[in-house]
Amino acid sequence: MSRRLPAIFLGHGNPMNALLRNSYTEAWLCIGETISRPKAVVAVSAHWFVPEVGVTVMAAPRTIHDFGGFPRELYQVQYPAPGDPDLARRVQGLLAPMPVRLDDDWGLDHGTWSVLRHVYPAADVPVVQLSIDETQPPAFHYEMGKRLAPLRDEGVLVVGSGNIVHNLHAYAWGRHAADPFDWAVRFEQQARALLAAGEHAPLVDYDALGRDAVLSIPTPDHYLPLLYVIGAQQPGEAVTFPVAGVDGGSVSMLAVQVG
Repeated sequence: MSRRLPAIFLGHGNPMNALLRNSYTEAWLCIGETISRPKAVVAVSAHWFVPEVGVTVMAAPRTIHDFGGFPRELYQVQYPAPGDPDLARRVQGLLAPMPVRLDDDWGLDHGTWSVLRHVYPAADVPVVQLSIDETQPPAFHYEMGKRLAPLRDEGVLVVGSGNIVHNLHAYAWGRHAADPFDWAVRFEQQARALLAAGEHAPLVDYDALGRDAVLSIPTPDHYLPLLYVIGAQQPGEAVTFPVAGVDGGSVSMLAVQVG
């Protein structure tokens, strides 16, 4: 049996990180250089948030530029990683009897490619993307992570892409080195402590964590990918944080690696 791969949640932040060289992107590159090379990636992105479970099945997923108002060069970025139809069907089987639609239209959105183009810049690792069913509660997504866990022993890297703290209403657009809001810092610290202690229940039932959680997670889309990653955690596995920082005052760039 091959060595078990980790599962990793990546705080992707501003789409411009796809083009930039900064402490976040350099840390993403380091992740790709230090973990065992996977045979494929299953990615759960905040930006495929739809009322169903789907998995990309195409052999050559398109690069989706699902954002507006950014420089032209960002729209010219392509991430031509191959797909893996067999892996898509394996995911479908692991999630059964949950209905999972084999999708041949979506591709790779920026939550996936903006980070993977740094982790695997050659775009030579196959990528399958799994949607987040917006109609389901957090416990559902945590359970989905548990069902995906066997992939880690099959040479597949499970990646969640979002942000533990993601409040764009408070984001300091156009400013540099904005100080993080106190509520953002407190919630990230609380989440880190729970993750380090392996206490998943409060992270799943995050609405009960108080006002800091409400401000940090005004919508669930960027937070839920974390639950897939910690759902795939196995007993006794360590949790590390290979990337840290708060961007624009209200977006946590924290990365969470299990295993």
